[in-house]
This record gives sequence, structure tokens and C-alpha cells, in this order.
Amino acid sequence: MKTVILIPARYASSRYPGKPLAELTQKNGTKKSLIQMSWEAAIGVAGVDAVYVATDDDRIKTASEAFGADVIMTSETCENGTARCADALAKAGLEADLIVNLQGDAPLTPAWFVEDLIAAMKSDPEAQVATPVLQCDALTYGHFVEDRKAGRVGGTTAVFNAKGHAIYFSKEVLPFIDPDKVPDTDIPVYHHVGVYAYRPEALAAYSSWPVSQLETLEGLEQLRFLYNDTTVRCVEVEGKGRVFWELNNPEDVPRIESVLRDLQ
Repeated sequence: MKTVILIPARYASSRYPGKPLAELTQKNGTKKSLIQMSWEAAIGVAGVDAVYVATDDDRIKTASEAFGADVIMTSETCENGTARCADALAKAGLEADLIVNLQGDAPLTPAWFVEDLIAAMKSDPEAQVATPVLQCDALTYGHFVEDRKAGRVGGTTAVFNAKGHAIYFSKEVLPFIDPDKVPDTDIPVYHHVGVYAYRPEALAAYSSWPVSQLETLEGLEQLRFLYNDTTVRCVEVEGKGRVFWELNNPEDVPRIESVLRDLQ
């Protein structure tokens, strides 16, 4: 199965303009941009044939090529990362059996998250799309609740059925848990990890569908697949002691830097 990783990155983020070029302090005190950290995460994944940064911005292109990345320039009209991946695939004429979208705001994504995702797609012929989910520990669940209380849009939660097929994704904390009944362990809330794997036909279909109301309300691109009755496999991955968090807001920078300091 030929597998390609695309890292969609745009400069004009409404919540955090210039986010891909934001620099984070590493454990050794040096700084790296978010896009470089995401690229380094991608090239560490086993069984991948190629990795590309997909962007419409010359600043991101220049920065990416400086640290050795291959870049595909995409349209300025791509409304989200999935659309940008579809555009990059078409523009570059790439041929692949599986396309992985490793979003450029998830530098803490361990290689095994993506490797488990690829393995799940090989074993589940029903799935047209797959995405990892991680059961929340107390710290991550606390970040979710803290963000919502502060009126910030933070991470995304996923709800799925017995087959592991997605029922819904939300920026609210789902399922709701009475604050007085939150367990200390085995919290039944799953953090959606910002990675997707698509079969080429599913990615092509995505671009042909109009934006759904759910996608607009939640601001979540994967809801277009669910709205159009496409099976999205939620692949439960193991944190193995690693804390996962995306960079959605400037407030997330110290959270991620704290994790980086603790990495072995």
C-alpha cells in the first residue's frame, strides 16, 4: 500500500495568524517552528513513501524548504486541511493507495499514532477515512473543561460505535459528565487527534460535496464525511505516557512546551 503524508499549513488562521511559523522552545532550549516539528514527526513514521508540506503561502514554503521539506503549492481557496490535501494530490499528480493528513498544528503526534492508523485502514475495508482517538487522562480532560469554561475553542472530542466507526465529533466535551461524577481514571471522553487517512476516492468525493451545516457550526471538516454517510474509523491509540495536545490557541504554547521539557 503506497502511503503519502501531506502536511497542510496555512498562514491566515483566524484564531492564531502565522501559526505554522510560531516557534516553540525545545527541551534543549533551542527553538523550532511548528511546521518543522510537524514535518519531523511525519518523517519519523515507518512505512511511508513520501512526505510533503502543502501550503498556499510563500513564507511557509520558504521556511519549509530551508529545513529540507518538499513543498506542494495549493490554492488559496482551500477551506480546510482536507480540501488542501485533495488539491495538493491533484496538482502534484500524486498516486497513492492511502493519503495521510498530518495537520501542521499537532507536533506532539507520536509516530505510532500514524502507524496504527495506517494498519487499521489496511484491516478495515469498510472504512473510507480513519482518524486516531486518545482516551483522555485527567490532565487532558482538565484542559478541555478549562478551555470551554473560558470560552476558548480547544481540542475536539469523538464519539464512536462498537465497531469503532464515528458517530460524531465536537468541540464541546462529549459525552457530558456531571462534574461531581468525573472518575479519577478511565474517563469516557476521547480526544480526537488531528490526523486523517483517506482512500483516494473518499478524498476526491469530499471536494465534490457542499459544506454541510454541521461542519459550519462546529468548524470541523470531518463532519462533511459523516453528513454524506461515509464511514470514518476511529482508531484508539495508546498514549504510552505521552501527553498529546494540538496548538489551537496562543495559550497552548506553554502547554506544549511543558510537554516538550518532559520528553525523554
